[in-house]
Amino acid sequence: MQHTSLVTSITRAASVVSALALCVSMAACGSGSSDGSASASSSASATLPKLEGVKVTGTPGEKPKVEFKKGLKIENNSVAVLQEGDGDAMKSGDRICAQLTQYSASSGEEVATTWEQNVPDCSLVFNPEDGVANVESATLAQIANTTLKGKKLNTTIGIGINDGSGDDNAYMLIMTPVSQSTDYTQAQGEKVKDIPSDLPKVTLDASGKPSIDMNGYKGSDKLVVQPLIKGDGPKIDENTYAAVVNYTGWLLDGTQFDSSWDRNQTFDAVLSNMIKGWQEGLVGQTVGSQVLLIVPPDLGYGDQESGSIPANSTLVFVVDILAKY
Repeated sequence: MQHTSLVTSITRAASVVSALALCVSMAACGSGSSDGSASASSSASATLPKLEGVKVTGTPGEKPKVEFKKGLKIENNSVAVLQEGDGDAMKSGDRICAQLTQYSASSGEEVATTWEQNVPDCSLVFNPEDGVANVESATLAQIANTTLKGKKLNTTIGIGINDGSGDDNAYMLIMTPVSQSTDYTQAQGEKVKDIPSDLPKVTLDASGKPSIDMNGYKGSDKLVVQPLIKGDGPKIDENTYAAVVNYTGWLLDGTQFDSSWDRNQTFDAVLSNMIKGWQEGLVGQTVGSQVLLIVPPDLGYGDQESGSIPANSTLVFVVDILAKY
């Protein structure tokens, strides 16, 4: 499974465009499994075109004042550092929260922004070695990583987007990383006591990877949400776009059908793309937690089979919540 990690346009709050963190090949995704993949990252470096004719003023870390002439000609994937930051140096591997504003190049107008409601996008995990090998196929994440290499928080960059459908559709994404944090690698918190004895039994190896003993459990016609470890991080709520997780899923007979642990890659669970059992079960949980989810068929895939999951299956998941955005 692969996923990309930066918004294609601007802000979930304004409902302009959703993030690139796509439900690619996870069994808990509402549309079922697929073989889609993101473009492979590369350490190669290509020269990105320069974004010209844009000026930024203001205090670093605050919403910048952006000046350019309407009708500005934008070259696709053009980029410029518009204002140097004054914060901490950005650390490779950290999750970066960035304020974003989108401007129409033709009209000069602001289309949407995360600054007004203070809802920065936190989907980018900073990887400055994720170079741009092909300018034409570069992702926004690759462009941002390449441009922000060696920079500090509160740096403002501009990225020009022009898909060739006409100058009226060209725009600029103005991005200011304002904070950073390190994702958990496994659930961390207080172990929950008094877990009902009739539920499946979960054990963890040294890395935190779960295994399960179904303990004679026969399923439930209702969603079961049982925290196993209670984390002290922020809560997932109805405004959360995605939870970054590690997970394993089993059928009631103990057959494992999916595991991010086995792929050695965490998964960005975009809540709107997930089966209802995940949507309902994760809301209210906190980052750092580990949760046992038992999903009845009507909140899973119902009477439809999905990959190796038979129709009318109850699904059992153990989910480590590592971050949210």
